[in-house]
Amino acid sequence: MNKKIRKILKKKNKSKIICLTSYSKNIAAILDNHCDLVLVGDSLGSVLYNYKSTREVTLETMINHSKSVRQGVKKALMVVDMPHNTYRSPKEALKNAKLVMKKTYCDAVKLEGGKKIIPMVRILIKNKIPVMGHLGILPQTEKKFTFKGKRFDERKKILNEAKLLDDAGVFSIVLECIETKLSKKITNQIKAPTIGIGSSSNCDGQVLVIDDLIGLSQTKFKFVKKYTNVTKIINKAVNKFKLEVKKKQFPKKKHSFNI
Repeated sequence: MNKKIRKILKKKNKSKIICLTSYSKNIAAILDNHCDLVLVGDSLGSVLYNYKSTREVTLETMINHSKSVRQGVKKALMVVDMPHNTYRSPKEALKNAKLVMKKTYCDAVKLEGGKKIIPMVRILIKNKIPVMGHLGILPQTEKKFTFKGKRFDERKKILNEAKLLDDAGVFSIVLECIETKLSKKITNQIKAPTIGIGSSSNCDGQVLVIDDLIGLSQTKFKFVKKYTNVTKIINKAVNKFKLEVKKKQFPKKKHSFNI
């Protein structure tokens, strides 16, 4: 087992797991100093490409961004989302996951879903490809984005699927927008660490989209906290550049080549 994955597993019930998304080398290099886990999420579809859903993200796009992120990640565990329609059968899942691992040198892949994806999870793990699970809101297939766990039958289904994923051997599970008490119950009843996004502090760790955290995006999800406003900082710097160019204050002699 990968040493980085063993490190994640040891954090269960002991210390919180820090996870953020990254889609490029420069951001990844910064996150690598702070995160236990860096996720190349298919959320890049909406964050970078303005797609209506993550369903439009291709395997090639994920691989290209992951190759960039890999250059910035040296210490953290690097996980890559398997995009929509790339793991519909065990054979397809294995073929595509092998390609992702080979091309990106990532440490693991992430698959969305519960009972339906168990055969795919098992074949990947059998072939020594570590898998992270994802339950709750499933962006690749979701029709209505509302938090999960309102009804008894829904709570029972999600808990059961968490146990199925755990038994199949996933090393962690992302819980997205799951009701507080349910996220606590799942975390307490499975061996794998849980990483929450909109699922309360009951989880073993937390993940956010980096663009949301730094205020570079305009999203207003309930579960997002903006820790700074990079948009204002960029605007200020670009405006200063513009004024200096217009006033012929930039470039100065030290920025030019002279004989």
